[in-house]
Amino acid sequence: MLDLVFILLIFFIVSAVFLDESGIAFAETPDTNASPSPLPTILVHLDTVDAAFIEGERVSLPSIPARIQALRAHAPDAVVSVQAQAKTSVSAVVFVKDRMDAAQIPVTIKIEP
Repeated sequence: MLDLVFILLIFFIVSAVFLDESGIAFAETPDTNASPSPLPTILVHLDTVDAAFIEGERVSLPSIPARIQALRAHAPDAVVSVQAQAKTSVSAVVFVKDRMDAAQIPVTIKIEP
């Protein structure tokens, strides 16, 4: 009986499918002494109550992609910088990241302490 259990255990280990889940790639903050990026930046700030601000103007979360597309019409090579506070909900940050990825807009994320 014990042999049968070991054979089944080996069978399920060998035949198991391991998931390759992808996540958000985080990079370290670039050196502050380096030269500034020549690309224009659109700043999106998310606060602790999931209020969003684009360039200092308060906007709703669902309207962020449209606003960014409108700003990128004036500066097509602009990158998006999302700054979120530590207590901002993950869903708000992921929402913005997903919409920017869908529109193929480069985005950086910074979580402030």
